[in-house]
Amino acid sequence: MEFHILTLFPEMIEQGLNTSIIGKAIEKECISLNTYNIRDYTTNKHKKVDDYTYGGGAGMLMQAQPVYDAYLAVKNSMPETFKPRVIYLCPQGVPFCQNLARELSKEESLVLICGHYEGIDERVLEEIVTDYVSLGDYVLTGGELAAMVVVDAVSRLVPGVLNNEDSAVTESFHNHLLEYPQYSRPEEWRGKKVPEVLMSGNHKKIEEWRFHQSLERTKHFRPDLYEKYLKEHKK
Repeated sequence: MEFHILTLFPEMIEQGLNTSIIGKAIEKECISLNTYNIRDYTTNKHKKVDDYTYGGGAGMLMQAQPVYDAYLAVKNSMPETFKPRVIYLCPQGVPFCQNLARELSKEESLVLICGHYEGIDERVLEEIVTDYVSLGDYVLTGGELAAMVVVDAVSRLVPGVLNNEDSAVTESFHNHLLEYPQYSRPEEWRGKKVPEVLMSGNHKKIEEWRFHQSLERTKHFRPDLYEKYLKEHKK
């Protein structure tokens, strides 16, 4: 799977993602990470990519031309008839969630656009963006952190990225449930013991215990997800 990220800070993306599991996935060529510095595509001799907004207001706005030309550099590297999904990370987008990550992991290529300042000229967004995605109801100084989160969450669902493929289907948010609590050695720590069922060797009872714990944990911490789970399983 290919990720193409349009950004003013490519080094931030590269340094943040070329490590740990995602870095290993890039080395194994399960995924590829390509960054495009938007400043490289401006026609302004001073490498300026922003200007004042029409109508007044605080802050500067990224201009349409350099963003569009950076996108064309990505598009021209692909087969002529291929149309990639283009994601703009912004507060007004749909909330990013595990289901969306799973959907995006099935794509061949994703283009992610990182905005800055007051955002990006609406005209270029209308021209190239297919998906508007938000990490939550708060504002970041730029889209780079959001893009890295999307790349990380999507990548781990791509075959070959995780050493244990079961990890992606037993963790939090799968089937609208949070993950059950887990334990490792030693058997007792600061007076707290590992639940006996986990050491019983009875896999059926262990699975039942884990499922019950997932239900209770979701009900307690995320009642909104718990309601979704109940609705789906009443069908």
